[in-house]
Amino acid sequence: MAESGKDIEKRCHEGRTVKVSEFEHESVPHEKTLDSSVALLNEGYEFIFNRRKEFGSDIFETRLLGKPAICMGGKEAARLFYDTDRFHRRGAIPKRIQKSLFGQQGVQTLDGQEHAHRKRLFMDLMTPERLEQLEGITEKAWLEAANRWIGRESVVLFDEARDVFCRSAHQWAGVPLEEDEVRERGQEYIDMIDAFGAVGLRHRRGRQARARAERRIAELIGEIRGGLRQVPEDTAAHAMAWHRGLDGQLLDAKVAAVELINIVRPIVAISWYVMFAALALHDYPACADKLRMKAYGNGKAYGNGAEAGAGAGEYAQWFVQEVRRFYPFTPLLGAEVSRDFVWRGCEFKEGTMVLLDVYGTNRDPSLWVDPESFRPERFRFWEGGPFDLIPQGGGDHYTGHRCAGEWLTIDLMKVSLDFLVNRISYTVPEQDLTLKLSRMPALPESRFVIGNVKLAGS
Repeated sequence: MAESGKDIEKRCHEGRTVKVSEFEHESVPHEKTLDSSVALLNEGYEFIFNRRKEFGSDIFETRLLGKPAICMGGKEAARLFYDTDRFHRRGAIPKRIQKSLFGQQGVQTLDGQEHAHRKRLFMDLMTPERLEQLEGITEKAWLEAANRWIGRESVVLFDEARDVFCRSAHQWAGVPLEEDEVRERGQEYIDMIDAFGAVGLRHRRGRQARARAERRIAELIGEIRGGLRQVPEDTAAHAMAWHRGLDGQLLDAKVAAVELINIVRPIVAISWYVMFAALALHDYPACADKLRMKAYGNGKAYGNGAEAGAGAGEYAQWFVQEVRRFYPFTPLLGAEVSRDFVWRGCEFKEGTMVLLDVYGTNRDPSLWVDPESFRPERFRFWEGGPFDLIPQGGGDHYTGHRCAGEWLTIDLMKVSLDFLVNRISYTVPEQDLTLKLSRMPALPESRFVIGNVKLAGS
């Protein structure tokens, strides 16, 4: 019998010695360990959450990568983490992650006015009209994919989602893509993401994939600037090619390439959420029945409050939000202390590494009733707090480091959800769907296989 997606592996860390902080503030727990880096790799998503529960504290001190580190989680910790007067991102993201996932000198590494100016570039691309255009492109790509699946014994949903989002993202962003390149290019983006939390071969693949993509996209930027290639003015490719920094100069071609990849890569990353949505439909068939009823329709997700998805589309909105809350994608986020201060008895010294528990905050029992249960209805009266549901970061979209593509992610998840529930039928063969929380990002070995795909009504 296949294990279901909710049979998530739990790791025990009993026997590890802990003690009260040796620092000045005795109330702050501190791990008695030379370094917790290996434990972080072994425990993955649960590393910070395990210790928060063990210590009975939302904040503790440890050592990571040979340096002092502060780990924290929960709503108030998230609110603190996004205080730009106390924390900065420049230099906080390890080079190994910049060289695989984010790219160097990208918007995630900036602070202050420079970050706000670059972030506006991304937000200007996320207009309702542009998002609606991407929805249409993606819906068409899913239906074309379904027609290719007919007659095949089985398909791997994660891999097919990768190809759908790669096609859609390139078309929407104005980045040329030949049909025979789709799988290779899509896998490059997946490799960049999969390198997070990895060592060895997985990490090396991610770095190599980023290097290839940056060279290719930098050439495209040069062609656009040189008049050798025309792209629509409302596309990300045009915006990145002609964006000027605060100094009035065009971005370096490599930096412009990094930012264009930072548009396409997160769209391809939605493959994880689509796989998780399919997992939820499989594990909780009553939810699928409600979605099939179409009693709630398919509302939009523009905005971050109770108004998002209100009226038509309510249940689809709740379901998508619960998928983002419940399933493990982003484990943690990092920053550095900008200036000395004290919070809840903990001394934050300038330059100290600080990690925010994203996974644990989304499952914090002080914020979510029965957090280990999958319950879309919990979002019926949710008011859209910026520091409780943080699967793609917290705070404000415009002024903070919250993901610019969060609305886009929600909308494309709903398009994909409608496709899975209402546009096709399929079976789920026996397979291992276990999500191991030691693997970051989490991915079942089977990557969710479906079979006997048929178009609805056929």
